[in-house]
Amino acid sequence: MSRGETPSTSFAQAFLKLVLIYVSVSCIIIFKVGTKERPGLKRLYCMRNNLFVPGKMDYVKGKERPNVDCILCAIVKEDDNVARLEVHRTRFFVVALNLYPYAPGHLIVFPQRHITDLRELNDEEILEFHKLQGICLDALESVYAPKGFNVGYNMGDAGGASIAHLHLHIVPRYMREVGFIDIISGTKIIIEDPNVSLSRMREAFTKIIGSSSYQ
Repeated sequence: MSRGETPSTSFAQAFLKLVLIYVSVSCIIIFKVGTKERPGLKRLYCMRNNLFVPGKMDYVKGKERPNVDCILCAIVKEDDNVARLEVHRTRFFVVALNLYPYAPGHLIVFPQRHITDLRELNDEEILEFHKLQGICLDALESVYAPKGFNVGYNMGDAGGASIAHLHLHIVPRYMREVGFIDIISGTKIIIEDPNVSLSRMREAFTKIIGSSSYQ
């Protein structure tokens, strides 16, 4: 210990060095999983050139919002002014990938008609909605093999709804998905670009819809 240093100062400096080493290594190989038993996991990896920060803050502030009355209604109408990322469409609902995903495979499911409250769904819509959620979970498991899910709504401004059109979030969750980079720098690790996810999810939906269990 040099003159003027205290034990607490030395400890803080040593800890900082360890953190910097950890972050440096993590930038090279952040997240890699793969097993012989679960081949789907072999594709689930993140390297340095796949690390980026989704810029949702500008969207929330309105800087990057497309000039449409409702983004989800624009997706329903197949408006080219919005990034649609549509995975599947049923009689009453649309399934799309979230343009600003919290995790790989983050889906949103929303009714084709413009409503803002879950209680506005009619009986036919509720039945189709429930079946569709099961299809979404099966598709995500077949493509990404997540270890869990967050499923829920944000309703109203106070509830965090950034779009005034009812939509359900289905977010696959993975073991050890939050690391030092997430905590220290506020950077979100995205394993796969949503545009790449789109073709994989569409293929999974086609396969599952064609199976006998969902006829």
